[in-house]
Amino acid sequence: MEEKMKLLIGLQDCDIRIRDAQSKKEEKPIRIERLQKELEQNENQLKAELNQLELNRRTRRESEQKIEEFESRIIKSNIKLNNIKSNKEYTAALKELADLGKEKTLMEDGLIEIMEQIEILEKKCVSNRTKGEVLKENFEIERDEILKEMKALDEVLESLENERANFSEAVDEGLLKRYDIIRKHKGGLAISPVVKGICQECHMGIPPQKFNELIRGDGLMSCPYCGRIIYWGEDEHFRNINEKG
Repeated sequence: MEEKMKLLIGLQDCDIRIRDAQSKKEEKPIRIERLQKELEQNENQLKAELNQLELNRRTRRESEQKIEEFESRIIKSNIKLNNIKSNKEYTAALKELADLGKEKTLMEDGLIEIMEQIEILEKKCVSNRTKGEVLKENFEIERDEILKEMKALDEVLESLENERANFSEAVDEGLLKRYDIIRKHKGGLAISPVVKGICQECHMGIPPQKFNELIRGDGLMSCPYCGRIIYWGEDEHFRNINEKG
């Protein structure tokens, strides 16, 4: 019985290490995806800002052109004003000139606002372009490092799978099946030590009679509460196995 339990303890230790290595490996693509997303967000933001900057520059050019047109019309209106003889026409020409001046002023105010927006966007674009270059460089460095880590984990997993295969061959077929079923339904832990009469997985006290049987080691036993295969954790032979693991 002692030899069977040692094999099961070794098998579970191997399975725990496989689970931990697989968990670490699964985290790696998530890290790459997170870094990629951050890089894409910066690129999209920069693209949107560049598009807005181009739109504002186009608006500025159009405004400048319209202001020039207003200036030309104002010059013509002034010439017209100097050649008018009647008071009625003169009054109408003055109103036209005033209206043109107001529209020109509005256009100039709008142009100033657009130019301020352009200045702000230009600074943002420079900042985000620099940030994007840093993010891209960091992404490539971290991605390469993560891929190396994944390759190393693949090697660890291959070694552990071979180790597990050796344990599986050594364990009785029926016992192995029982172990795998319990492990599947108990969060990956089919074996539990009992220390001071307490199952270390479900933390329930083993009945005294059962605990005495466990200490004697007459046969494999299960926790009456969680159903895991149990062993006396204070047994020197088993404790040494755990310490090595």
